[in-house]
Formats: sequence, C-alpha cells, structure tokens
Amino acid sequence: MNKPRDRATAAGLLPRMEARPWSDGKTVSYRYHPVGGKPLALGTDRADAIRKVLELNGKTEDVGTVSRLWAHYKASPAWASLRERTQADYESYSESLLPVFGDVHASVITAPDVARYLRIERAQAPVRANREVALLGNLIGLAIERGEATHNPCRGGQVARNRERPRTVAPEREQIDALVNHANSKGGQWRIIVMAAEFAALAGSRQAELLPLHWPQFGMDEVRIRRAKQRLGVEKVERVAASAALLELRGRLQAFSADGKLGAVFPNRRGNPYTSSGFAAMWGKLMREAVAAMIVTRRFTFHDLRAYYATEHKARTGSLPDLHVNPGTTAKVYERSGVARRNAL
Repeated sequence: MNKPRDRATAAGLLPRMEARPWSDGKTVSYRYHPVGGKPLALGTDRADAIRKVLELNGKTEDVGTVSRLWAHYKASPAWASLRERTQADYESYSESLLPVFGDVHASVITAPDVARYLRIERAQAPVRANREVALLGNLIGLAIERGEATHNPCRGGQVARNRERPRTVAPEREQIDALVNHANSKGGQWRIIVMAAEFAALAGSRQAELLPLHWPQFGMDEVRIRRAKQRLGVEKVERVAASAALLELRGRLQAFSADGKLGAVFPNRRGNPYTSSGFAAMWGKLMREAVAAMIVTRRFTFHDLRAYYATEHKARTGSLPDLHVNPGTTAKVYERSGVARRNAL
C-alpha cells in the first residue's frame, strides 16, 4: 500500500520530484521520477535534492535562483512596460533582497524564510521590507511560470506584512519656509530643489509629475500636467489654474533657467530634467542637513508636500482638490488637518 501523499512536504519541489515523510514524522526523503525510468533517491536535504534534479536535466546550478530570475525579469516585456520610477524603485529594493536570497532557488523558499526576512533581516526598515518582499513575490511568480517553482510563499496571505503606519501630519508652512531659506543660502542647484518643493506645495503635484515638466506646459493661466497614476486605457491631464504665488514662482524659475521657453522647468546642471533617483538623492541630502542643523525640527518627505497642499486647499476653499483617481484616497491619505467641518441645520 502506498504512503498517503503529504502535500506540505511536497510543496515547492520541481516537477517529477516526490517527498516521502519518514515514520518519525520529522525526516523527509526525496526522489525523482525520470520519464520512463526508475525513481532516483536524492537524499534528505531538500535544497541539495533540487540541485541534483537540475543537474540531471542538464541545467546550470543558478537556474531558478532569485538572482537569475531577477535577470530574466529585467529582460522581460513586463519590465519594459513599467514606468521609469517603478524600475528605479525595484532596482533599489533588489540591493537589499539579493544579498539574502540571490543564490537561493525560488523553489526552496518557504513562508518562514520570508517571515524571517521581514522581522529579523530587515527589522530596521520594516516598511521597505514589505516592498522588497513584494518584489520577491514577483520573481517567484516568474519562476512558477517558467516551471522552476510550484509555490509562492509571498502570496495568498501566508506571511503577514509588517504593519505600516500612515503619516498623519502635514508639514507646517514655517518648516517649508525654513528649508527654502536654507537651500537659497546654499545657492546653485539647491535653489532648484526647493523651488520644486514650493511647486509641489502650491500645486499638489507628485515628484514624478513635476520633474518632466517643460515650459510649454507652464503658462501664465495654467499648468498642464500629465497625471502619473492613470486608469488603464484612460489618459488624464491635470490643469492647475495659476495663482499669484504660482506665477511669482514661475518668474523665479524662468530667471534661473537657461531656456525659459522650451527647456525643463526644473533642470539639473546639464539643463535636462532631473531623474527620480538624482532628485531623491539631492532632496535626501538637503533634508538630512537641515534636520541635523535644527533648521527643520520635524522631518518631512517630498510627498508630504502633496498632503500640505490638500490640507490647505480644504481649509481655504472648503473642498478637497481632485488629486487622485479615487477621491476617497485624497480624503483618507492627503487631508491631514484632523478636523471635520459641517453646517448645522
């Protein structure tokens, strides 16, 4: 009589592999069933058994490893379809993920491995670890499509992600002004960085939306910006009516620009638009310096400027701006006054 199949021990094996639990309930031995041949014993080490099967099938040892899958992913049409910012984010996530999982076969990664990465390996960056595990899930998903794994421990709620606490306080105007004054005293490109911050605070644009901005889009009446997050198949352009403060900023930007008619509104040293990574590096350095010098007493992110805009817009006009495909997201994420107003009957 055949032993009953143990699905838990067989999960994540290569095709035609078999897991056979011993009577002690702790040890598992592995076998491989070649087409038309007798089963081959592979021992009790799961990772070693998978390597043996790969060798039997004429595959190199790095086939199915996370590093090899990362290379396949970056050469795929799925990668080419991603936006530049998303690609840059994934590249950044891989810098911490690959040293831990790079040489590991996707088929042997288990839920406890993922949990250890989230809670121990990356305990100092819990939110970032969530993003890195999401990338790992994408790579294991690719392994499944390629027949190099059968189980994805990053999906299906098998491992709870680290808790993420949303930011609840918008930066104060005094803090923004302090950072602007500090950057202006430094001069050079730092002035461009904080003028981009001023633009975000006045217009509510994301970093990914304002960096590609060119002067034909920035008129005296309005700014026309392509929304970064779009519904599939629907292109949306935001038209931001110019205020007195925005026009004053426009004048300062044009005075700084080498080409105030066709060029980039926020140019780097070469006159081209900043890349996301280049701008983020400059912003991070400026903020760290300002916090260390106690010029800014409460650190804020560039994205927090979008929250400042939404909160101020609600306070001044009584309504939230059209910032997001889902209006509920604007109310939940970006409006941070902590005050709900309504009229009595």
